[in-house]
Amino acid sequence: MALDWPPLNARTVTALPKPAPIADALQLEAALHLLRASGYECARTPPSLRDAAWLQTVIESLCDLSSRDALTGLANRRQFELVLEGELDRVARSGEMALVLLLDIDHFKAVNDEHGHAAGDLVLQAVAQRLNECVRPMDTVARYGGEEFAIILPNCSPAFGQAVAERLRRRVASRPVGVAVHTDLRITVSVGGAYASPWVRSSVKLWMERADTQLYRAKEAGRNRTSLEPAAMSDVSAEEKGMLFSMATLPAELSPPELDASHFPRFPE
Repeated sequence: MALDWPPLNARTVTALPKPAPIADALQLEAALHLLRASGYECARTPPSLRDAAWLQTVIESLCDLSSRDALTGLANRRQFELVLEGELDRVARSGEMALVLLLDIDHFKAVNDEHGHAAGDLVLQAVAQRLNECVRPMDTVARYGGEEFAIILPNCSPAFGQAVAERLRRRVASRPVGVAVHTDLRITVSVGGAYASPWVRSSVKLWMERADTQLYRAKEAGRNRTSLEPAAMSDVSAEEKGMLFSMATLPAELSPPELDASHFPRFPE
């Protein structure tokens, strides 16, 4: 049976307003101002908001900006902990060793007190640059907070860890930092480090606490030195034991691999 609908006409049909495109509704001025101030080229001459490639570049630039320390350009603490979380997962699955280092500038408060905070900023930037000179592209260097830096070194066996830590310490101490006319400061760092136990499901907090313990030992021993937790003697806490993989249930492809020369990393001199 046909339904007797009323006839449609201009009086009974109301045209709905067309929704504005999402791109046209975006409020980007503050974001673009921030990117311009930080030197990102994509914010200097923005094309139409309908340019999807440009919008994607803006999004990626904002993500990059939010992950970096403004003063040194290194990864910030939030980004470092994200990388560390991923590295813990990789170590637990692959069985490869990884090393995390904490570095603290010795007597940094005295630099600020005697020479001013502008001089302190120059010291932080110089240390950041020298740390970057000593690492591989796969490593992550971060400003962890204040005058403390952190480095994650994937695929770094105990055979190389001490040498890498010493190279970093020596590089920082090798050149004075100019903070004013005729004023050069000799800067040193104390270094503490801990290895991620292979085949162990640990946590960022526990790994960083172990590295921090070693940093404390380096400072207590007189500063300007390194202290690394011996990998063979790394303690596995009760919490870590609860997160251990059951070796009996690991599939064959996750069994510890045989090591050859390709597993040993090459670090910058």
